[in-house]
Amino acid sequence: MRKPRVLLLSEGFGTGHTQAAHALANGIKKVSPHVHSRVIELGKFLNPTVAPLIFSAYRKTLSVQPKLVSMLYRTQYNKSLNGFTKLALHRIFYTQTAQVVSQLKPDAVICTHPFPNAVISRLKRQGLNIPLYTVITDYDVHGTWINPEVNQYLVSTPQVKALLEIRGVDPSRIQVTGIPVHPDFWEAGDKVRLRQEMGLQDMPTALLMGGGWGLSFDEEHMKLLTSWADRVQLVFCLGSNEKMISKMKEMACFQHPNIRILGYTREVSKLMDVSDVLITKPGGMTCTEALAKGLPMLFIPPLPGQEEENCEYFVQAGYGQVIHSADVITTRFRELCDRTKAPNEAESQLKVVRKPWNRPSYDPKSCAQAVHELLCPAAADFPSTPKERFKAGIPATTLSGTRIPF
Repeated sequence: MRKPRVLLLSEGFGTGHTQAAHALANGIKKVSPHVHSRVIELGKFLNPTVAPLIFSAYRKTLSVQPKLVSMLYRTQYNKSLNGFTKLALHRIFYTQTAQVVSQLKPDAVICTHPFPNAVISRLKRQGLNIPLYTVITDYDVHGTWINPEVNQYLVSTPQVKALLEIRGVDPSRIQVTGIPVHPDFWEAGDKVRLRQEMGLQDMPTALLMGGGWGLSFDEEHMKLLTSWADRVQLVFCLGSNEKMISKMKEMACFQHPNIRILGYTREVSKLMDVSDVLITKPGGMTCTEALAKGLPMLFIPPLPGQEEENCEYFVQAGYGQVIHSADVITTRFRELCDRTKAPNEAESQLKVVRKPWNRPSYDPKSCAQAVHELLCPAAADFPSTPKERFKAGIPATTLSGTRIPF
């Protein structure tokens, strides 16, 4: 009997959705080594020329006209994608999705973005006989995530579960698992040893991240941060923002031995281990990784939409604070330095935030374990041949004559 297969579908609007898919795939491999998984950014895979242009336009719109993005997010907040939109998505962008699924023959499809979630839901209405699991990758739920064809929702918090129930989703179809993170984040590393390995000083350390698109921060705040470099080590993780990296490396204020400027890196888990505070925009994935590590956060004012909701959750839960003014940075950094000098004194608020067990629980293994439990009956109950799996109206031909390796 062949090993179970899981197909994880995402989209490239930002990096968090795909990052969550890869994190879950790696988590499944750790929890269930016998399960094969494959992650695909569906739009980019099917339209490698057009998709990057669309993602670039989205990114530019988000940067240049955030109020427009906010308005669109709010006006559609309680609405799922209508039938016409789903049809348009399928005809224009996802015409060969059925062939992809037919060729890979997964035992379950997991979606970490609303668009492939809607496309697979449409195929299920046409006769696709396969379980669909949806991982909501934020601390809120927009209406576009919701489809009656979804067999199980895996969500971040009880609050998100409640929002789904209000919108008519049966509670039995919702599991609170937390957002999945890579197994590297499941345990904390040795701070002192890792600082030595990475060539960092053994001193209070702040990690500054801006997600896969890089850090976007006020210049005045940047200068304030660098003024602390003698007392607080600063590690800037700027992702793919090459323009910002070049600019910072040319500025005199960043030429300090206690300042490290990094681009894209696979060492985020270790960077969080060596750090005492994270300064970031409130993206769902980055914040969840910090949550898994027990790392307190300071938030750059969020972009409209999901980031605002993420920020509200983490602030209310006591995991972080918004940088409304330069005084927030000054206060937190002073606390950090004072705590290092006098570790036996009463705990500061910042140190209390470091203890997630005092607040809503989060088990980073939970999502992968939930998928494992869902897959066990799925692998036995669902046939594996394309003729049985697909019904009338859904072709079972190969994609452009090309075999897709699982």
